[in-house]
Amino acid sequence: MIKQFNANKARLKRHLRLRNRLEGKTGRPRLSVFRSGNHIYAQLIDDTTGRTLVAASSLEEALKDFKPAPQAAPVQKSEDTFEAQEVEVATQAAPVKKGAKPAAKPNKTSAKSGRTVQAKTVLPTAAKGEKKTPVEALAAIASNHKVALAREVGKLVAQRAKDQGIEQVVFDRGGYPYHGRVAALAEGAREVGLKF
Repeated sequence: MIKQFNANKARLKRHLRLRNRLEGKTGRPRLSVFRSGNHIYAQLIDDTTGRTLVAASSLEEALKDFKPAPQAAPVQKSEDTFEAQEVEVATQAAPVKKGAKPAAKPNKTSAKSGRTVQAKTVLPTAAKGEKKTPVEALAAIASNHKVALAREVGKLVAQRAKDQGIEQVVFDRGGYPYHGRVAALAEGAREVGLKF
């Protein structure tokens, strides 16, 4: 019988694995995140007493009419500079690996078979850009309504935590990957000053 993949069961297994390592205490509660298709929820939980200390979600009245701030359009490079860079990259030779055979000469005739052998095309290696900070990585999707709303929920839960005197938390991503709305919520909480 074919076993069907259930995404929510897989997420719950990941969450249980995470929960084996994470525990919220009175001095450092657990910031638990749950996201549904439309909304996102965050709460600070003290696992020693089993109490929820602070909670916030995208369903709150304060966030009902939330609109993300319009982003400035990125500066586009002109096509002339792009073509010049493309020609420059194409003319650069890739470094030759130690022990590698040199590329065949163009249109060389093979002595054995009498066929014409074409030269191998040597492509330049990809240059890695600078590593982005989490805020820069989210910049591309920051204008998305759900992502911007998640960031506001993070700010809201962090502000409520600060009002209760909570400075540090343990972040529990709930089995979700740390990107998109979950990362935006975390970055919003960090902006207000919550440490994790």
